[in-house]
Amino acid sequence: MSLDITQIALHQLIKRDEQTLDLVLRDSLLPSTAAVSDMMEELHRVYSAKSKAYGLFNQESELAEALRNSRKGQDDFLAFSRAASARLRDELAKYPFAEGGVVLFGHYRYLAVEYLLIAVLSSQNSMRVNEELDISSTHYLDISHADIVARVDLTEWETNADSSRYLTFLRGRVGRKVADFFMDFLGASVGLDTKAQNRGLLQAVDDYCEQASLDKNEKQAVRQQVYSYCNEQLQAGEEIALQGLSEELAPLGEQSFQTFTAEQGYELEESFPADRSTLRQLTKFAGSGGGLTLNFDALLLGERIFWDPVTDTLTIKGTPPNLRDQLQRRTGSK
Repeated sequence: MSLDITQIALHQLIKRDEQTLDLVLRDSLLPSTAAVSDMMEELHRVYSAKSKAYGLFNQESELAEALRNSRKGQDDFLAFSRAASARLRDELAKYPFAEGGVVLFGHYRYLAVEYLLIAVLSSQNSMRVNEELDISSTHYLDISHADIVARVDLTEWETNADSSRYLTFLRGRVGRKVADFFMDFLGASVGLDTKAQNRGLLQAVDDYCEQASLDKNEKQAVRQQVYSYCNEQLQAGEEIALQGLSEELAPLGEQSFQTFTAEQGYELEESFPADRSTLRQLTKFAGSGGGLTLNFDALLLGERIFWDPVTDTLTIKGTPPNLRDQLQRRTGSK
């Protein structure tokens, strides 16, 4: 991986008490060093691998207006980051999960795309052993567990005015609160709903199979085809492309899968990110609640696993050996 790092600014939030979140501003940009490059590459790698929500700026977004001015050269990047950090502090202080941390604004280019990444990184303590085998304490930025991060695809933002996906942010460990916080700070609205796109795809696949009058095994074979394609795209870091998926599936007469989705009004984008948990439903049944967790291959339904919708009862024929062993030991049966 090779990032072309343009500018990086660091500031710091310090939590004094339950009501006070102070801001310490740096007076200059970070110099370009090997350590800085390594940090940004790791942050880019970690962020790219995580599940993200999509958004777009509101017309009244203060951050978007400040970013435009910075891009036009009316304000330098350091001044932009200092003003944005103040707004960040004001928004973050409204939430009970607010903690201190290092605020990073990184402007960089990767694969011909310009990005602005904004993150609040926490510091952690650890122990190190030096060359004399003495132990000492050290601090490090916990990049691998960063969950207050947002990124603007500057190239997409400036070249595609109708885009609903140039802005991304992490959902975070405290769920919607982090999402709400980023929306408020960024002055943004929810954009592309990746889960809805993936759920729509699954419904389209089921309807496509139904219209083709496929039997159970044929339907599951199609679902497996769809899953294999989508999973390959996910592993490669690529999006699901309807045209590419359509080329994998047999047409309904003269009608391709892509044409079918368009004519039936599923409102699927030409391409969209894969959602791993939703796509699993193509080949698995899974659920949990009330102390019970179940997960089984879809092919087993009607073969070894039977559901009675009237009594809402599952009957399992042939339990897994390790589960059977636990049941025998607990009940004393053989």
